Amino acid sequence: LLKDLKSRGMLEDTLVICTSEFGRQPASQGKDSKGRDHNGGGFSTWLAGGGIKPGTTYGATDELGFKAIDKVVHSYELHATALHLLGLDHERLTWYYNGLEQRLTGFEGKGVISELLA
Repeated sequence: LLKDLKSRGMLEDTLVICTSEFGRQPASQGKDSKGRDHNGGGFSTWLAGGGIKPGTTYGATDELGFKAIDKVVHSYELHATALHLLGLDHERLTWYYNGLEQRLTGFEGKGVISELLA
């Protein structure tokens, strides 16, 4: 996909995000386990094109991959960064639900991850 977008001159204008809501544990959880359980504390996401700085590694897990320990990213920060690259201000994108103002990036002070921007 990335090679195709680049060959057509479209990669610079296309933000590609590959992620999930959880990773997998680095090891099985017992001798009878048929696999590895979910791991919400440490998983990978990659971004390409659309204003992302190429070849950047951001953050790290512990040596076994159980938990993020360096530059831990909240989903709010990923959303804020994607919205920024789409030309939207994440702090102004709000709606009301049950009488309360809501925001895709929450109200906890999370923001754009500037180190990822080209």
